[in-house]
Amino acid sequence: MNKFFLGIDIGSTSACTVILDEQANILFEDYRRTYGQPLKTVKDILEEIDPKFPLREITFLSFTGSGGKTFLPLLGGEFINEIIAHAKAAMHFYPQVRTIIEIGGEDSKLIFLETDKEGRPRIADFAMNTLCAAGTGAFLDQQAHRLGLKIEEFSSLALKAKNIPRIAGRCAVFAKSDMIHLQQAAVPDCEIIAGLCFAIIRNLKSNLAKGRQILPPLVFQGGVAANLGVRRAIKEIFNLKDDELIIPKYFKIMGAIGAGL
Repeated sequence: MNKFFLGIDIGSTSACTVILDEQANILFEDYRRTYGQPLKTVKDILEEIDPKFPLREITFLSFTGSGGKTFLPLLGGEFINEIIAHAKAAMHFYPQVRTIIEIGGEDSKLIFLETDKEGRPRIADFAMNTLCAAGTGAFLDQQAHRLGLKIEEFSSLALKAKNIPRIAGRCAVFAKSDMIHLQQAAVPDCEIIAGLCFAIIRNLKSNLAKGRQILPPLVFQGGVAANLGVRRAIKEIFNLKDDELIIPKYFKIMGAIGAGL
């Protein structure tokens, strides 16, 4: 009988779901926004899964993410710490990884890896930001809305910037003040957007890395990894070559994959 492993990552803004087989092949994947209704979202996902992969035949169910524990009394299964889940997925696909940055809607994570005596990667240390909009996907969504842009437009415009202004990334309120000042000074939107992308990575470097060395290869995952401006900021701020920054194919659902693994 085949064994199926269901991993679900419930964050502040999205639900990510995967089904793996015994060889860790991804048989099903889903990423969707919850719009403040995580219970309904997961119910809808499970109803879609059931005809293809009957839930009674799921061998193991695991949750991760800030909302994952909510589902344990309802569905059973296990809760996997999200640092462990994200690291597990990154190490599975990229055993050479030395640093992981994960930025979601609610928080940012910085994970440092080392190798054990057998040369296998393992977690050496990690840091997370406090539950604050600054430095997260929610922060970028807010600023894109203020500029009247879709987040996809916001992302691509950041690459057009030649001059990148300094914007406060530690606090969303201060960032808004800096943005207003720059707009009054007729600074192009592309440069303001780039400044915001660089601000959240400078914030991560100062508040999470705290002087610790960021070693390549660096894996960047989470929903914000789709943002081209933030990718640029990571490369430039941490002085990474093109092949030293890895954006996983499944960057949006790495937490769910790690929980399943």
